Amino acid sequence: MNIIKATLVSAVLALTAPAAFAAGAESGHKIENIDFSFDGPFGSYDVNQLQRGLQIYTEVCAACHGLKFVPLRTLGDEGGPHLPEDQVIEYSKQFEVFDAELDDFRPASPVDHFPKSALSNAPDLSLMAKKRAAFHGPYGLGINQLLKGTGGAEYIAAILHGYTGEEKEQAGTTFYENDYFPGGWIAMAPPLYDEAVEFQDGHENSVEALSHDVAAFLMWTAEPKMGARKQAGFAGVVFLTLLSVLLYLTNKRLWATVKGKKKS
Repeated sequence: MNIIKATLVSAVLALTAPAAFAAGAESGHKIENIDFSFDGPFGSYDVNQLQRGLQIYTEVCAACHGLKFVPLRTLGDEGGPHLPEDQVIEYSKQFEVFDAELDDFRPASPVDHFPKSALSNAPDLSLMAKKRAAFHGPYGLGINQLLKGTGGAEYIAAILHGYTGEEKEQAGTTFYENDYFPGGWIAMAPPLYDEAVEFQDGHENSVEALSHDVAAFLMWTAEPKMGARKQAGFAGVVFLTLLSVLLYLTNKRLWATVKGKKKS
């Protein structure tokens, strides 16, 4: 009996220790939910927001960070930025890719992918919104995951507008205080500032608004088929519901004569 008890205690500690360690390692302010259009089981991407996010990524983020898992042609897909074909072609030309057949660089085309990160210490952003979850923990209940997602987009937005303005130098590297980055200090300088990007439609371009737009775009790069997945899931739920009702009614009809017989 003691051996079984000791084994159960060890198993509980093994399961809870990593979580406790991770919770202790995280620091900074609690990341709050943002009311993104794609949240919830019926949410979808805002095309205008994705186009603004693409512009922010191109003008600010692309100098260091890449999107190597994202084909350029997907910029024209429905459910994404949905750019016209000619704009996708022109946009692609601003990047260069190495062509093994030519043994030289050439302008990119829609069949190519976004370039990889230009700096070795700059992480690729293709899957960042899926890799970083902000709503795990005691307050990240299952229903929150369904309604709010895992918070990857919120994490990105929080980091981008979480700089305090404080700096410190350590081992020859400048670090910047950030309320939402684990540890409180980040080596990346603040990439956004008010009016860092100008939109043709005059949309708000404060740091917070810009961070929301580029976070939504990076969510799309990580989940480009989210809309189709949600539609398929909804159709599946409706089909299974109707099937369950039909099976129930069929069962009632088949057994009606048997259940209606009186015991002799």
